[in-house]
Amino acid sequence: MIIEGLLYTKDHEWLKIEGDQATIGITDYAQQMLGEIIFVELPAIDAKYPQHSELATAESTKAASDIYSPVAGKVTEVNDELETTPELINQDCYGNGWMCKMSITDSKETESLMDSKEYDEYLKGL
Repeated sequence: MIIEGLLYTKDHEWLKIEGDQATIGITDYAQQMLGEIIFVELPAIDAKYPQHSELATAESTKAASDIYSPVAGKVTEVNDELETTPELINQDCYGNGWMCKMSITDSKETESLMDSKEYDEYLKGL
């Protein structure tokens, strides 16, 4: 499942932009590849991340996977529910399974991300 109106990375993160704020999570493809997610290490609030830097980690019964920051920014909120219920990512990766929110430092960085159609084409090539 790919949601229109979101932006995507080649590392399978999604980004929902509202003003200068971005909500970030992993895609349906990513959560399927990981399998049952059992632990999530979230970023610290107020921490600053450059684009493409390691933002969080998701551990599953199969493997651990780094989650990268789709854009540079400062973390303004994290989804605390994932600390006790990491399986929300498997159940609703685009909704209740979001990971964090950031204030975007440079909105031009979003130009390097894919829209839903581009991401769909990218997945077909994998």
